[in-house]
Amino acid sequence: MYDAHGPGIGRLTAAVVAVAAMLPYLTLKILWLTGSDLGVSEPGLMNDPAMIGMNAMTFGMDVVALLLALSFTMRWGLRLPAWLVLLPLWVGIGLLSVVAVAAPVIAVIAGSEVLGGGPIAPWIYLMVYGGFVGQAVGLMIAFVLYARDRWPGVFTTAVNHPFPSPTRPLQTVIAWGALPVAVAIGGTKLVGAFGADASVLIQEGLKGVLAIAGAVALVAVVRRRGGGPFWRPLVLVWLGSGTLFGWGLYLVIVRSVGGPLSAGGAGGLVDLFGLLTGLIMGMCGAFLLVERSGVRDVQPVQQPLERQYGERDRRTADHGHG
Repeated sequence: MYDAHGPGIGRLTAAVVAVAAMLPYLTLKILWLTGSDLGVSEPGLMNDPAMIGMNAMTFGMDVVALLLALSFTMRWGLRLPAWLVLLPLWVGIGLLSVVAVAAPVIAVIAGSEVLGGGPIAPWIYLMVYGGFVGQAVGLMIAFVLYARDRWPGVFTTAVNHPFPSPTRPLQTVIAWGALPVAVAIGGTKLVGAFGADASVLIQEGLKGVLAIAGAVALVAVVRRRGGGPFWRPLVLVWLGSGTLFGWGLYLVIVRSVGGPLSAGGAGGLVDLFGLLTGLIMGMCGAFLLVERSGVRDVQPVQQPLERQYGERDRRTADHGHG
């Protein structure tokens, strides 16, 4: 897939916003990984092996997000293998979407309660979570505009668009099998959220809603029910499965490595099931997208620029000789 005109101003602006939001976080992680206690009141906290590992992991995740944002602004980004773009972005948006919605609401409702106390200075929380919101908004907008150029069929076809699907029976089994598990996980998170503080209520409640909505939407797209645009239920599947997998994986890792961040291990089994359910839902969605993109009118085949311009020049020359 080639882009004759390059990324538009909207895609460029969104990617720049995402990169600008990442830089303070990356700088802070570099400082902590090199032994600095900036913004930390408890001496030696960042020298804890578990904290070093988590800081290294989250630093690497943000570097990947930075490279993705840059790829959305370059022509070579359209030539990257689809999985190399979609897989990390699926996980990243699954994590960031919850933060992007929850952080501003938490800051307004229970800002002083959340920021007060603890070994981390309040301004660190404001910088980090403010940056996450900027990253989420910038990456999501840049990706949507990138995907619209690379995979236009997703935005122009209906849910019930016919296409050959050899794996549809398997997709049907997976979608219907994932639905009750996702509903149980989402319901557990919703029930657990009530009675908790504002931070837990908003984050866990949102995760629960996305898990259930994503599973319902997956059944709809696999069964091809409805004549509306395909991208609408796809967004729910993406967010629901990505949230289950991304947050499940993150929390399982946090609890596995131990250290200061592993406090409050309750709900570990729910997160493990969320990880596995999100993975299965994501794989089902991947099969669906691969088969759907194989239809010529869903994924138009475009010629390389050199061939396009060569044919245009040949036609011009023929007219001239005529």
